[in-house]
Parts: sequence; structure tokens; C-alpha cells
Amino acid sequence: MSRDPGTLGRHDGWDGVRAVVAGFGVSGFAAADNLNHLGAAVTALDESAEGDQRAEKAELLEVLGATVRLGEGATATLPDDVDLVVTSPGWRPTAPLLVQARARGIPVWGEVELAWRLRDPDHDTPWLAVTGTNGKTTTVQMLDSILRAAGLRSVAVGNVGLPIVEAVMDPEPYDVLAVELSSFQLHYTDSMRAQAAVVLNVAEDHLDWYGSMAEYAADKGRIYSDVERACVYNVADPVTEQLVRDADVQEGARAIGFTLGMPAVGMVGLVEDILADRAFIEARDTSAAELCTVADLASDAPHVVANALAAAALARAHGVSQAAVRDGLRAFRPDGHRISVVAEHAGITWVDDSKATNPHAAQASLLAAEPVVWVAGGLAKGATFDDLVRTVHTRLRAVVLLGRDRDVIAGALARHAPDVPVIEVDERETGVTDGEPVPVGTATMRRAVAAAGELARPGDTVLLAPGCASMDLFTSYADRGEVFAAAVRDRIAGSPG
Repeated sequence: MSRDPGTLGRHDGWDGVRAVVAGFGVSGFAAADNLNHLGAAVTALDESAEGDQRAEKAELLEVLGATVRLGEGATATLPDDVDLVVTSPGWRPTAPLLVQARARGIPVWGEVELAWRLRDPDHDTPWLAVTGTNGKTTTVQMLDSILRAAGLRSVAVGNVGLPIVEAVMDPEPYDVLAVELSSFQLHYTDSMRAQAAVVLNVAEDHLDWYGSMAEYAADKGRIYSDVERACVYNVADPVTEQLVRDADVQEGARAIGFTLGMPAVGMVGLVEDILADRAFIEARDTSAAELCTVADLASDAPHVVANALAAAALARAHGVSQAAVRDGLRAFRPDGHRISVVAEHAGITWVDDSKATNPHAAQASLLAAEPVVWVAGGLAKGATFDDLVRTVHTRLRAVVLLGRDRDVIAGALARHAPDVPVIEVDERETGVTDGEPVPVGTATMRRAVAAAGELARPGDTVLLAPGCASMDLFTSYADRGEVFAAAVRDRIAGSPG
């Protein structure tokens, strides 16, 4: 006899629940593994049998009693007897399997929703949640560093780091979770109540998934639903403030702004070169508390400072001390492929910001350097580049374009920066190295780096900030960044002097 999964939690037996997990990536495996552990009858489905060691994970789950179907056609039809579908975040609501589930009245949860329902009621670990078009990972990692500096058992989870289900099911409870959430994850999340949450910014992205910017922003805004203590918003981005105004929060929750300007009462911001708190101190009407200085951060780039202020606001909402904020931000170092200096040679600085996968992120990176030879292009995901080019065109020495949607950027440059030299690198040529064929992406990037090197002058920055996703030519943004860095190193090694 089937059971209603909506009534079940961590300490209930899930025997009799028939669960389908749609997608068998990192979060899908975590969901399937833990549902199976709880006693549910699990069927995991994915059109791909490659990546993330899927074959090995499938074999492991099958040994434990689950059913796993991978490969073409595996997700075309929803099995007959199903009580719950847990979907991976990248699946669109229009996916046939999810359409069939809704038509049959079967609940569709994301891994985040499942994780929230599986929290240990005896250890109500607070969630500090972060979303936004850009800066999510950096902010969450800064936040985790601050929480650890405060002596708390914390971990970065969600769209970065550990799957949330794994964290909530850990036998040793965490004190607090730093949770990165994408709009896709939030789309399939209904019950979550973060202790504090932030929308860092809302800019054009994922319009190939959403019908409109309004739908995209609305999913971002779901992070504020039922927040307990603080809804943190970006003073420079009115959309984020409106999302706070529209949110239904718990009584006593406060709206806290972060700004690169002087903070008003109820905000965190900058007082000259000091990150200052006028939100979480008793004397906020008349004074501000120093959290750290800009020099304490890994970079003084404006978007890095903004991320630090957002992370500090969430930590302060949790009750963390000023000293812990300072120590955590001092200790933080960003991941690779995020404004990472690859090399400095002959007066030219080569920078990898492959993680800039949309125009808003690329703009932030471009505004941190001048003059710039900009290397860009890939999968635009429905985004446009006119606003970006209008904003940064005076900083551009030249532009090198590659990738499937490079014409979208080329069009914006023609309209708003017609005097900036543009070189487009196509994908027709590969090559051979040591008798082995070179992948198309590698060959294309080598040509892009060579073109950028010819255009750059001493004092310039050659910046890989694609503004696009990577999967047309590379396996991931990390792969793209590594190929770029290797091409730069090879070029420098082969240059005279």
C-alpha cells in the first residue's frame, strides 16, 4: 500500500513509498541513495549514462535494492505506480516525465525540498541561504569561512560543495549550513524556511529555461519565503528589494540592505575602506561597527566587496561576532577560474574568469580591469550583451570571440563599440600534438589566446570572461578555464625572452 510522502520525515519509515528520482547527477544520486536508505522503493532515471561515475553509482544503488535506468529513452515515461518524483534542478517543468507527474497529481520535489523535509527535528540546524545571478559561490564560501572562524561546525552545500541531503542526513549534526541555491533549485522548493537569506542580484540569465525575466526573478525571490530573521538585499539592485517587499516572512524578520556606499540604518556598507555594520548593533542609529577593511579581502574588486558584505550580513543575522567576520574574510581565498591571474608576462596580465557564465558576471569582471583584451563567447542561454557593451566599451582594447553564440556578442559590439577591433575564432580547425588529435575546444582556445596575445599591449589585461556557458566546446567552465590557462602558459613558454 502506498503512503503519502508529504507526511513523512527523517525518523519515519518510508516503506511503501514509491519514489522516482529524475536525473542521476550528484544531487540525484544523493537523493536516491538516502531515500533508499530510508526504506523507499527507488527508481532512478537519466538519459545519460556518462559522467559523475554514473555506472559505478548505479551498480552500487542496485546492489542496495534500488532500480536504476540510464541511457536514451530512460526518462520518456513515468512508471505506473509512483508516489513521489524528486527532480534534478536542471530539468524544465516541461520535461515529459514531470508533465506526466503533474497530470497524475504526483508531488514533484527538488533535492532541496527533500533535504528540508529530512532535517533532524532534534537538531534544527539553521540554513543561511544565498541566491543571485552572480556571486553565489563566492558569497557562500565566504560565509562558510566566517562561520568556521566563529567556531561553528559549518559546511557549504547546495549548488556548491556537498549535496544538501548528505549534509542533513549526517549523523553528526552541523551547527549551521551555508546554502547556495540556484533559481532552478528554488523552482522546485516550497517548504524551506531559511534563518536568513540573500538575493545578491538579478540579471539576465537562463532565459532559455524561463519564459521571462519576471519568472526568473520570481524563482529567485522564493528564497525569502518564511525567512525567520533577515532578508538581505542589494541596495544597488531594486529588483532584490522588491522581492523582499513581496515576500511573506515570519514576524520579526528584518530587511537588511548591503551597499558599496555609506550604510544607512539597517544596512551594511562601506565607510571609506571599512566594511561597516549599521544593522546588527544596538547603537545603529548613531554609529557603525567595523567588520573588516577592504585590504582584508582577497580582492578589492567591487563585486568581491559586495559579496563580502552580503556574507557578513547573513553571518551577523546568525549572531556571529565582528571578529569572526574579520577573521573569516581574511582567511577566504576564491576557487579557481574566478578572476584568477594565470600569468604576467611582457607587461601583459592574463586572467581566467571562466566562471563568468552570463553577461552580468562578465561585466563585473571587466569593470575590475582596464584596458582589456576581452575573450568571450559560448552558449548565451538567451541572454543579450547590449547593456554590457554600453557599460564597458571604453575599457576594451580589443575583443576575441569564440563559441556557438559569438555572433550575439559581435552584434552588440557592432552596435555600441564599432571602433573596437573584433576577431572571431571559428571551430573548423583542430590540430595534432605529438601525433594525437587536439579537441576542437582546445584548438579553438589556442587560436583565441594567440589572437589576444597579438592584440594586447604592455599594461593590458587579457581577460577570459566569456559571459556564456561552456558546453558547446568544453565539458564545463572549469575545463574551459584550464584549457585557457594551458594555452597561455604554452604561448609564454614559446615566446622569446
